[in-house]
Amino acid sequence: MNRLTYDDVKQAADRVAGRVRPVALAPTELGTTPAPRGAGQVWLALEFLQHTGSFKARGAQNFLLAHRAAGTLPDAGVTIASGGNAGLACAWAARQQGVPATVFLPATAPPVKVDRLRSYGADVRLAGARYAEALAACEEFTARSGALASHAYDHPLIAAGAGTLFEEIHRRLPDLDTVVVAVGGGGLFAGVATAAGHHGVRVVAAEPVNCRALHAAIEAGAVVDVPVDSVAADSLGASRVTPLALHAARRADVRPVLVPDPEISRARDTLWATHRIPVEHGAATALAALTTPGTGYRPAPGEQICVVLCGANTDPRTLTDAPAH
Repeated sequence: MNRLTYDDVKQAADRVAGRVRPVALAPTELGTTPAPRGAGQVWLALEFLQHTGSFKARGAQNFLLAHRAAGTLPDAGVTIASGGNAGLACAWAARQQGVPATVFLPATAPPVKVDRLRSYGADVRLAGARYAEALAACEEFTARSGALASHAYDHPLIAAGAGTLFEEIHRRLPDLDTVVVAVGGGGLFAGVATAAGHHGVRVVAAEPVNCRALHAAIEAGAVVDVPVDSVAADSLGASRVTPLALHAARRADVRPVLVPDPEISRARDTLWATHRIPVEHGAATALAALTTPGTGYRPAPGEQICVVLCGANTDPRTLTDAPAH
């Protein structure tokens, strides 16, 4: 399935209602200062307050709930190869559903990630030295055990779950003109763009200059592989976007924006220095789309904008009190 519909997002919203934390919104002057850029109001969507620290909990919950309703959630539970936000979300959602979660990681994974996954009750298995080897072990386990294979972003149920975030934003901000999201593999973008397109809201798709999978796909008219090299690569470093994301980009009002690493780091430090918000570089990429001089997104006078801060699984010791210049 290479397309996502608004009905998919609405069904996901009904499923996850009461099972995920409603998004908190906060008004801010960030993105309009120090040099006024004409925005009417900028809001921050504090999705990093979500269970497990990122929006991924929405997709993981929707994925398992849909399979349970369809009778396709096996006794062997769910499995995924991911030591990042997707793995954490999968383990958390599985615990909520009372099914086993088996998470595969490279043997080089930091002990803190392993410990956190185990705190959610996951069976953590270390395989190989690279992600590709962990993925191969996960696939072999799926074939042998009958466990349900999940994915970090490349599945319509995962993307639709992510799109429920925008449904909540739009309910709170019905006059919203533009939503800004960071793009990695495209699960969050596909869900948000599908819902935003239904409501006539523009989407600014923010990517690091050297992690431009969506940008390249839009230019090529097809999903293509791209090199990955960015300070935000830990969460946005997909070598290609899902076809769901490219389809959503073709149907919605999407403005792709590329931001350099120094501006991503500056936006992250600014959020900490001025709001005491500790986010990942990936989340800060969305704000950097508004604050990057010259190539950033320039709002029209009076434009109402919401910036999605999608995750905060980060090392706070790397934050600085003084924004970089």
